[in-house]
Amino acid sequence: MDASDSSDADATDAAAPAERAHDHHRDRDHDRDSDGMLAEQLLRLTRRLHRIQSRQLEPIGITPAQFRLLRTVASYDAAPRMADLAQRLDVVPRAVTTLVDALEASGRVRRARDPDSRRVVRIEITDEGRATLRSLRNARRAAAEEILAPLTAGQREVLGELLSALVDGMPERHC
Repeated sequence: MDASDSSDADATDAAAPAERAHDHHRDRDHDRDSDGMLAEQLLRLTRRLHRIQSRQLEPIGITPAQFRLLRTVASYDAAPRMADLAQRLDVVPRAVTTLVDALEASGRVRRARDPDSRRVVRIEITDEGRATLRSLRNARRAAAEEILAPLTAGQREVLGELLSALVDGMPERHC
């Protein structure tokens, strides 16, 4: 080996850490770009699902937010308080009041005094609300079928597992 071979080898060895660092930054930038693209795809999918669901809820005369509140009220064993609903939905109490007003006007829920405390108002689902909820569940199922139509059963299962991992891995939000 002559002197020029040795100096070329030294230059290559010296450049290797810098090159690896550059590759690392490029990989990290690529990962960020990929994550950004994934986030954008999730947002687009969410907007599309919301549009489809809104289109299917419109004939029933209810908004997606009202549907969510109605589902939440129905999920309680005993009629919840407005504050319980606001906390469960992670919204301000005023937002719950507006939704309850609209659902009460349509006969789907009713305000009821708490038997133990006259100051507490509870929200009860009515028979009309239960019937609406059944219709809404069918509309939601149809929206999901429309969105998931391009996927095979196996792909749907994998997607469900991935979405569960994302949802279950989310840290609790404390407002």
